[in-house]
Amino acid sequence: MQKTISLLDRSILTGALVGAFRKLSPVHMWRNPVMAIVAMGAGFCTLQLILDLFNSRFSKFDLQINVWLWFTVLFANFAEAIAEGRGKARADSLKKTRADTMANRVKNQNHLSFEVVSASRLAEGDLVVCSAGEVIPGDGEVVAGVASVDESAITGESAPVIRESGGDRSAVTGGTRVLSDRIVVRITAAQGNTFMDRMISLVEGARRQLTPNEIALSVLLISLSLVFILAVFTLPAAATFVAREGKTSIDLNAVVLVSLLVCLIPTTIAGLLSAVGISGMERLIKFNVIAMSGKAVESAGDIDVLLLDKTGTITLGNRAASSLITAPGVEAYELADAAQLASLSDETPEGRSIVVYCKEHFQLRARQLADLNGKFIQFSAATRMSGVDLISGGAVRIVRKGAAEAVRKHVQDLGGSFPQAIDLAVDTVARRGATPLVVCDGDRVLGVVELKDVVKGGIKERFERLRRMGIRTVMITGDNALTAAAIAAEAGVDDFVAQATPESKLIKLREEQRNGALVAMIGDGTNDAPALAQADVGVAMNSGTQVAREAGNMVDLDSNPTKLIEIVEIGKQLLMTRGALTTFSIANDVAKYFAILPAIFVTLFATDGMPGPLSVLNIMHLASPQSALLSAVIFNAIVIPFLIPLALKGVKYRPLGADLVLRNNLLLYGVGGLIVPFVGIKLIDLAIGLAGWV
Repeated sequence: MQKTISLLDRSILTGALVGAFRKLSPVHMWRNPVMAIVAMGAGFCTLQLILDLFNSRFSKFDLQINVWLWFTVLFANFAEAIAEGRGKARADSLKKTRADTMANRVKNQNHLSFEVVSASRLAEGDLVVCSAGEVIPGDGEVVAGVASVDESAITGESAPVIRESGGDRSAVTGGTRVLSDRIVVRITAAQGNTFMDRMISLVEGARRQLTPNEIALSVLLISLSLVFILAVFTLPAAATFVAREGKTSIDLNAVVLVSLLVCLIPTTIAGLLSAVGISGMERLIKFNVIAMSGKAVESAGDIDVLLLDKTGTITLGNRAASSLITAPGVEAYELADAAQLASLSDETPEGRSIVVYCKEHFQLRARQLADLNGKFIQFSAATRMSGVDLISGGAVRIVRKGAAEAVRKHVQDLGGSFPQAIDLAVDTVARRGATPLVVCDGDRVLGVVELKDVVKGGIKERFERLRRMGIRTVMITGDNALTAAAIAAEAGVDDFVAQATPESKLIKLREEQRNGALVAMIGDGTNDAPALAQADVGVAMNSGTQVAREAGNMVDLDSNPTKLIEIVEIGKQLLMTRGALTTFSIANDVAKYFAILPAIFVTLFATDGMPGPLSVLNIMHLASPQSALLSAVIFNAIVIPFLIPLALKGVKYRPLGADLVLRNNLLLYGVGGLIVPFVGIKLIDLAIGLAGWV
């Protein structure tokens, strides 16, 4: 996994402090209208303070208000800068993996002649040769060969992965290292637009846009702010009217009005909104998932249906030999010997698995092609068989393996018969969801090799956990219904769609969306790309094709389909965190109204030395109107940094219903938001009195 980056990391804190001042630019401040109002108010108060100094009027109260108003703005910027700083710290660790590597660019079509050039000179379509120990110079697709690749530079995992041509495990990423063998890679992305470049840009937060939920919340905050602007700036008119009637009044100067406005508008959630959004994407990175948009993270919290491709997603991607079934009168060793011979020239993962299976279970040494006197027959779509013709003493031994119908025709053409027991074995293997390959030696059928899709370990338990979260899982595969049913039962998915095409995957996804469901799609192949692009949350496996990675709005660097559990939890955590902070902020503001307004306006409607009607609400008995206002401004400023850890870490997700979540939020953050300001403002008021600040 990725290295843990602490909130208290000195370099992050230092960078955030600098960033807090840089974000004071008007261009940045207007991205957060509420905090822009606070900044404008602080600027106006500062200008007023300077004018008063020129006119030999100095107010210690006005100076302190100025300081705390600017602290409010800076603390909000600081929260956003810390969230961005954590992402940039991860980006810096990624940049260290990108030295300017050299590339062996192919000069001719046989891949034998190449020239050494800088990776920065590579263009889309170039072919490069990568041998053991060399760094892959850019993003691309393997077009020839198979190799073990170390992807720890991007995934953090030390276990190597296999990358090979012809399939859904052909994509390679620039900056990863070849550990064995030799591959030829076609470059698919120019320098500056590679997957690693996009990762760095994304984790730095440079391209993050506001999500619909953030936009809606921003509209609410702006509306509340406008209401309070109108309310606050009508107070001088009320004070003038009361004074004209001969009653006592208070001095509602510009500094007091600005301070009162800042205390009443929802500055807490406005100051933390950006930090919450950025941290949602940053938390995904800790689970090795790169989110291309904040909207995708947010949508993940409300997912109803998960569509999964089978091959490479639920299964490991390559069928492997799992057992041998002999024909009547045939020894298992004889079948294993013939199966291995027929597979020696088969470079597919299935063919290699047969060679390894026979070697491990029957102690058959994998013979070398050069040591055998014969002609090797490559698999073709026309014959649907592969094998070898061995020549010994003028006689030819014809060994074949392939699909049952193809081998049946081959044996019958040679004058042999196809045993009924083999028909039964082929049907049994198919019903188990595996693939049967029949092996023959001349006109004799020797038996069946069972190739099985290997379901990824622990996946059934993870799907059960998704079910408890209310997410229905649907496996989509091009296999026949029998095979699909067997794999679905073994993996534990809720439903499956067999014999699927790219078009039918898209139709199924749109059907679910028309029924009102939010749909996530997980895939790794080119044929998954249309559905990945259409899905509300499209998670592409990093081991998949470049097209799939481009189509999705998330990339799972570990290629683990059940990673959606973490994605959904973080999405729900993001929504819950924003809801909790909004509840706290609004409750905070309500508490501040009742804490400071009576103290400030207790004398506004007083007559003949008698207390005014608002005096009954002055339950906190703050020292003075100036002390009440200053205490509220200080509390309003310092509550933001106190909530930064919650905004970045998020509210802990628990699988509860929406009504329980709302109740808990109201009890914890609503009631807490009402109580904390009373306690905090009163303590600050006492401290101000002891210090003699007003």
